[in-house]
Amino acid sequence: MSDYTPPIHDLRFLIHNVIGLKTVSDIPAFAETTPDLVDAILEEAGKLAAGVLAPLNRVGDKEGSVLQDDGSVRTPTGWKDAYGKFCDGGWQGISASEADGGMGLPLLVGAAVGELWHSANMAFALCPMLTAGAIELLSAHGSEQQRKLYLSRMISGEWTGTMNLTEPQAGSDLSKVRSLAIPADDGSYRLTGQKIFITYGDHEMTDNIVHLVLARTPNAPEGVKGISLFIVPKFLVNADGTTGKRNDVKCVSLEHKLGIHGSPTAVLSFGDQGGATGYLIGAEGQGLACMFTMMNNARLSVGQQGVAISERAYQQAASYARDRKQGKSPTTGQDDTIIHHGDIQRMLIRMRSTTEAARALSLYAAVQLDIAHHHEDPDARASAQVRADLLIPMVKGWSTDLGVENASLGIQVHGGMGFIEETGAAQHLRDARIAPIYEGTNGIQALDLIGRKLLRDKGSAMQRLIAEMRETFVQTADADEMEKPAKMLGNAIDQLEKTTIDILARCEASPTLAQAVASPYLRQASICVAGWLMYRSQKKLFDGDVEPGFTDAKHLSCDFFFGQVLPESDCMARQIANTENDLLHETAPLF
Repeated sequence: MSDYTPPIHDLRFLIHNVIGLKTVSDIPAFAETTPDLVDAILEEAGKLAAGVLAPLNRVGDKEGSVLQDDGSVRTPTGWKDAYGKFCDGGWQGISASEADGGMGLPLLVGAAVGELWHSANMAFALCPMLTAGAIELLSAHGSEQQRKLYLSRMISGEWTGTMNLTEPQAGSDLSKVRSLAIPADDGSYRLTGQKIFITYGDHEMTDNIVHLVLARTPNAPEGVKGISLFIVPKFLVNADGTTGKRNDVKCVSLEHKLGIHGSPTAVLSFGDQGGATGYLIGAEGQGLACMFTMMNNARLSVGQQGVAISERAYQQAASYARDRKQGKSPTTGQDDTIIHHGDIQRMLIRMRSTTEAARALSLYAAVQLDIAHHHEDPDARASAQVRADLLIPMVKGWSTDLGVENASLGIQVHGGMGFIEETGAAQHLRDARIAPIYEGTNGIQALDLIGRKLLRDKGSAMQRLIAEMRETFVQTADADEMEKPAKMLGNAIDQLEKTTIDILARCEASPTLAQAVASPYLRQASICVAGWLMYRSQKKLFDGDVEPGFTDAKHLSCDFFFGQVLPESDCMARQIANTENDLLHETAPLF
């Protein structure tokens, strides 16, 4: 039941035919990213994911990471060896700059490969995911000396990285951070305080861990303007890059979690012996601004966890349904496998269809980030950044919600055996449940979409996206085979535009309304944009040049999405229209 087959065909189809590799390969920085190179990378990544990481998924869930008596953390059996193979392939630096030792490939390719890691073994993949975020941040804000000492070793995977934001009293509200950083005579700082929920905060897979820590300097103003960012290595680093003595930071406990057991989620204590040595990144008071540099990529990666878990749960459920005999065939009356039962088919195709739609959405967002960061035209960069900012809350929010929904459906397909741990179906649901919470809860994603991305620019970015979506189906609506999906997509786009205009008008008069309608609006917009990408997918199928077997399966996914999933956007629109300005505010005391 632990077999995993990387969805290479769908990734290739989306990259080459729907999203368009040429969109990024035309950028000089990615001129050498050819279709053959992308295909080769996907194949090699698929081998590592299926052959090395996937077999350890169950091992990690059962063993977990363990805090030992000497204060060190031991990861599950096979973890360290697998990490070594991961580094040998150069995978940590797939999208990092070639000048710093990376492959220099587009995020589009890195995102596709990242999905494979998370699908094969989400708990393992969290380590390189956090390191990638630290690499991006140091690349953008680290000093020349900091980049020289840390970047190449993190890009190679020799060292890993963490993000230290959360404290017991400061969860989503980082203005409450209390960790203190006192300047020292040598230009460094001495940090004291405690951080919680630190993914891979300690482990034995590498010789050093580079902690990026938010803290306040003395006399810093209250709120987020008083937060600074520091490098705090587990072992101090000498001028030649070798490691020195142990820093004053230690893991005091590991959290006992619902899922992702293989990933050590640490409580870290800084300064138990006088102060952990830290080095300021950027200027004092700019810590949160530095952190936001990697926020889009991090939220894209978490959104892909939702896609990845959906894919893994679907594959396992489909495999079980092909083998499990229960009940009679509705056509022959003979004992039959459950995959021939209509309700099982409904659940499976829903899992597959929504997974493929969310995958398309995540890759489309990745392309926008590639353009925003690397295009030569500043106007093109600015436009792509606005589009990416609009899409990222959808990718993170909708895709991770789908991960939970589809993992739950996977258990349902298994029936009673899905509730039994030995099948492994329950692990997917337990692992998936964290993704809507961390890296900004999905409620925060919805508020970000409606507050920072919709109300702030009075809907102009959304209107440009709506216009582009509408242009796509208008151009092809006359084709007989696309007439029906064009009509359904057109209705959904019209409804999204109407809802957007309505929200802009109503929230201006009643700002508190935004919090009440944010989540259904995020879901409506996500389904509509994903529907547009599924429409583009189906159009490419009719254009030909796609494998026949793949074509039939993809048509089924697209047809189901248009007929069964896209109408849910209308339901969200009705919920928003039915929400009165003061509905939640007035009834709050009743809770």
